[in-house]
Amino acid sequence: MHVRNYNEGTAFDGKPNLIPANCVRADRIVVMTRFPEPGRTKTRLIPTLGSDRAAALHRCLIRHALSVVGHWAETHDCDVDVRYAGGDEQQFREQFGTETIYLPQSEGSLGERMNSAVAAAFSEGVKRVVVIGTDCPGLDASHLRQAFEQLAHGDVVIGPATDGGYYLLGMRRHLPTLFNDIAWGTETVLRETLDRTAEAGVMVGQLPILSDVDYAEDLIQCRRVENQFHDVLPRMVPGRISIIIPTLNEAASITTTLAHIRNRPDVEVIVADGDSNDRTAELARATGAEVVYCNQGRGKQMNAGAALASGEVLLFLHADTRLPEDFVDHVWQTLREGNTGGAFRLHIEADGWMLRLIESGANVRSRWLQLPYGDQAIFVNAPDFFRLNGFQHWPLMEDYDFCRRLRKTGRIALAPASVTTSARRWQRLGVLRTTLTNLACVVAFRLGVSPVTLARWYRRSSVRMG
Repeated sequence: MHVRNYNEGTAFDGKPNLIPANCVRADRIVVMTRFPEPGRTKTRLIPTLGSDRAAALHRCLIRHALSVVGHWAETHDCDVDVRYAGGDEQQFREQFGTETIYLPQSEGSLGERMNSAVAAAFSEGVKRVVVIGTDCPGLDASHLRQAFEQLAHGDVVIGPATDGGYYLLGMRRHLPTLFNDIAWGTETVLRETLDRTAEAGVMVGQLPILSDVDYAEDLIQCRRVENQFHDVLPRMVPGRISIIIPTLNEAASITTTLAHIRNRPDVEVIVADGDSNDRTAELARATGAEVVYCNQGRGKQMNAGAALASGEVLLFLHADTRLPEDFVDHVWQTLREGNTGGAFRLHIEADGWMLRLIESGANVRSRWLQLPYGDQAIFVNAPDFFRLNGFQHWPLMEDYDFCRRLRKTGRIALAPASVTTSARRWQRLGVLRTTLTNLACVVAFRLGVSPVTLARWYRRSSVRMG
């Protein structure tokens, strides 16, 4: 990484600024970050990781970001500034190396601090400035290359984040309007920033969408670059199966479900709880399961549990579904046959010819279309799960979507044994209505209806039918 020598000058706000004495390079990357102090960094992850591990995660994220930009700078005649809040220069040098330029952020909102850093860079004669944070483990050299390439002919480039913000902002001239009156920390940041570019009449390019790491469900992004996060997240243990169970007020069923899988050798059980207000977490912990607290939503909860799992294989189990006694043998046999994933045959715990018909239909669908649903205990090799970016954070259809993506990488097989799932959904709404509702959701999803819209419709239908 290039090191610049500095003389003291004056910034736009009248405060002392450091101006490089040698020739300024045309490109600069500004890294905005905060010192990883326990209790003051990654606070939204503290309920899941605790304050010390949350700070350690942030430390790993900073190292990852500095590694990416450092390698880029060494080969592309580019300078790097790290603008920090909290801590001091000496602390940053001790933890992140001495070859980087560390400068304190200015006062004010995030927008004001970013604007100050960008203004300082352009005042020194820089031609293209790219600003990044340190929350995006998916950022790599390809994104930096695309950003600077787009700035060769455009005014602004933005890297959108899945949470409605952005992980990268680049420009080839100072545009203070991009930092003014933005609702920082909300899902409208990207939209508001794009509105500002439209008002300014500038040409904007966009990079691929990436995910920041803010919540427990986002931690699977770190597992995709696992070798850099071993200090915080588990290492994969060969021969181990991790069972992830998403729960929300499942006190009535969780003990029975866990009784069939507790105290098994080489089996890890993680209950990903979405803030239950009953005794679910307490009962799960009493059986020896690890409890992970996370945001509600089955996809989010399963991702959170998977991110903190150490198994070579991940098995996703509903809280009202029981695995067969010999499930371990079936999981390994299915995967050793070369399949990319698998699931179990469905058995619904109630009498009735219509339920037997539903079971048969589910098993035929799973075998021939390779589209098992979540209540069939889907299992997959952990590296494949992380490579596919896990489940979508949708309120519905997350299992259907995941299996569609998984089967593109190989066959999803049906194990020759059945899970036993509760009949409560069919009994509450009626067998025919439940089946038609599920079918309507699949058809609507295939026609392009968003899972958010489908979830609202599903909830209203359930209320009317219940």
